[in-house]
Parts: sequence; C-alpha cells; structure tokens
Amino acid sequence: MKLYVIVLLCALFTLTQQAPSPRDKCSCELTNSEKAFPHEKLGSVETNALKCNSNITPQKTLELESLLLGLERRLPQLQDDVSMLEREDDGDLYAVISLQVIENELREIKLFMDRLNSTTLGHQHLTADTSQQLEELKAEMQELETYDIMQVVKTQRANKDLKKELDQCSNGLATIQPTQPLQGNCPHGKFLNVTGPRVYTAGEYPGSYKYGAWGQDPKPQAGKESWYWLVMLTSSNRYANYVRLYSSLSSLIVGVSTPGNVQISPSNPTTNTIQGPNVVLYGGELYYNCYNLDSVCRFNLTSQTVDTLQLPKGTRFNSKGNFCHLDECYPFTDLDLATDESGVWVIYTTTQDFGNLVLSKVEEGEPLRLGQTWHTSVLKQGVTNTFMACGVLYATRYLNKELEEIFYSFDTTTGEQRFNIGIFIKKMSPNIYALNYSPVDQMLHAYCDSYMVSYKVLFNRNGYADNVFY
Repeated sequence: MKLYVIVLLCALFTLTQQAPSPRDKCSCELTNSEKAFPHEKLGSVETNALKCNSNITPQKTLELESLLLGLERRLPQLQDDVSMLEREDDGDLYAVISLQVIENELREIKLFMDRLNSTTLGHQHLTADTSQQLEELKAEMQELETYDIMQVVKTQRANKDLKKELDQCSNGLATIQPTQPLQGNCPHGKFLNVTGPRVYTAGEYPGSYKYGAWGQDPKPQAGKESWYWLVMLTSSNRYANYVRLYSSLSSLIVGVSTPGNVQISPSNPTTNTIQGPNVVLYGGELYYNCYNLDSVCRFNLTSQTVDTLQLPKGTRFNSKGNFCHLDECYPFTDLDLATDESGVWVIYTTTQDFGNLVLSKVEEGEPLRLGQTWHTSVLKQGVTNTFMACGVLYATRYLNKELEEIFYSFDTTTGEQRFNIGIFIKKMSPNIYALNYSPVDQMLHAYCDSYMVSYKVLFNRNGYADNVFY
C-alpha cells in the first residue's frame, strides 16, 4: 500500500514539471511607426560643413589684402618716378636709367594686376560655390529636423530667442554692474563701474573740430599738476600740428588757453605731425601716430624735439585698421595710445594677427623702444575704443546713440581675457572718437563729436566702492 502511494506521488510530480503547451505561451511584437533616423545623412552633412569651413580661410582674405596693399604702394612710386623722368627731360632725350626703372615698375604692376584678377575670379567662384553649398546644407538640416519628434531643436531655438531678448533688455539699463570684479593688480581696488558724465563742454571752439583728444598728464612736471591739454584735428579731420594747453579745468571749460599752443611743426600735414585722434600726454611728452607712418612719435613739449618708435612689421596704418561699428569706421584710428598707472601703451593690429588687437608697452627713456607685447582674441573692427587702467586693457563697443559698452578686458598680469564685462557709458553725443583713462583722478576723458566729456571710474576697495557719491 505504501509503495503504491509513493508511485502515484512520483507520477504527479513528473506531470507538474513538463513544459506548458503552445496554447499557454505569451508573445509580444513591437512595431515602430517612426522612420529610422538617417545617421549616414547626418554624417554627410557634417563632412560637407567641414569642407565648407576649410575652403573659407583667413589666409584667402589676407592674400587679396596683400595684393591690394602691394599695388597701392607701387602706384604712387610709379607716379613719383614718372615725375622725375619729366624733370630729367632735356627736350630731346629722356634719361635711359629712369626709363628702365619705370619699365620694371610697369612690369611688376602688370604682374600684380594679373594675380589680383586671378585671385578675385577665384574668390567669386568660391563665393558662388559656397553659397550653393550653404543652401543645400540648410535644406538637409531642415529635413533632418523633421526627425526631432521631441521638439528639442525647436525648444533650443525658442530659448536662444528668449536669451537674446533678455540681453537687449539688459543693455537698456545703464547702471548694470559686472557679474564679478574685474582683475588686475590695482592700488585703487577692483574696477567696478563708470558714472557721469562729470564734465561736458564744447570748450572755446564749439562744433568746429569733430575729432580730437584731451586730458591730464599722469606724470606732470612741477607746477603743472592742474594743467589740461587738448589736441584737435584741424586739417581734414585727420591731422594736427600743435597741442593746446590750459592752466586748469575751469580754463578749459570757459575757453581761456594759457599758455596757449605748443607747435610741433609750422605746416600741416608734414613730417612728425599728428595723424588720427588717439593722442596722450605723459611726462611732458606727447605720444601719437606719426604722419603717414606705422610708428609712434614722441614730442617733447620743452625741447620741442621728436623721437620715433617703429612698430612691428605688418602693423596696419593709414586707415587700414580702424575702430568700427556696424554703421561706420572711425578714420585713422589705427594706433591708439593710452596711459595708466605704469606709463604709456600702444594698441594696434597687424596682418599677422588677422585684425585682432595687439597691445604693447612703450618704454620710457632714450632711445624710445617697445617693451612687452600681448596678442588678444578680439577683432579691432568690432571695437570702437580702448583704454588702459592698472595694467588691464578695456575695449568698448557702440550700442546706440545713447550708450557705449565696456565689454572686453585683457589682464596683462594673468593673461586672462573676458568678453562679459557689461559696464555701460552714457553718451552725450553719438560717437566717442578718443577715450583715455587718467590715473591722477581716476577719470575717463572722452572726445565726442567736438565735445569734451569726462566720467568717474569707481573702484571697489576693501569691499566698498570708492567715490560712490560721484
């Protein structure tokens, strides 16, 4: 009996371990209604975009600019040589050597013209091909965007538009302060803000001279601590041949010049005269762009002598590297001279830097020489003015007729660059043609469409803003 029960139990256990019948199985089939994403097409778009970027390079623009510059320099030389040939004419026979020189120059000019025509034609084809490629890439990206069923791209675009609107709203507030203190080893503390204007005057020549510069000597001679200087471009809005001195700020405002003019040259323009509005006075010496040269001139007001400092090869001059904004460029602002607590600086650009700002220290003493040089990442034509304060370069840009923004800084101590400064200057006239910082009283002196305007620079010392009531 016991054996029989055990056999039944074993049979029952065996039956429970058998696999279920096909009728008891459960299966699922997943069907994706969406189209498969074309990864191959996205890879093709990326490849075409890289090819497009490789075709458009700064070197191509530089090649065309170099050819134009070479042609520009040869044509005046040819004209001079032809004039010399005419003077050598004795009525029957021209000088053989002069004819050979002119023949060689004409041959060189023809070669330049051929290369220029070839380069221009190549650039025209490249422009046409690139435009077509961009249209094709745009169409392909729009097609790929249809696969964005989660609308990520659409949301990102909406966020970008919202951020742009917020930035425009922020730019309308002239009292916005930077998100963090600016850098630099400054005895006054951190650069905090700019307030004012404190001074707004047309001086003794209201509306007469659109371009110029003014300010104080940061290293004045004894007895001249309260003096102010003024340089106006009196010829073609380009040249000046004297600096005008005032014994006090009130004298400058009411237009009483004592001791008057200190003349650099009796004629204008000529060798050693001033070219462009970016001028500074330091240690009784005027620093400026030499007439028709890629050089800095230093004019001693006491001895009335001029020293010249040659800038690096490739420096742009004669209105080839100006300050600009969208509507216009400020002519003959290739070289910007600046002063701060440490001395004199020169800001310029070169062909090697593809138009980016270059900053060099001008060393005092004899002979005049260039000190350390720094290369930045900000395009000069996207800047309207620069100035130095405590070894830091600051750049401004044109926002509208009422506001100028200090948007960029370069710290010469740390090498740090910032593009988000966000300090706004309230303008009394649409254009600021010269802007310079005075370490004597921490003022910014601006020359705006023949008006002289000054602003107070606020520094943050020990956590508190200096001069907060200005």
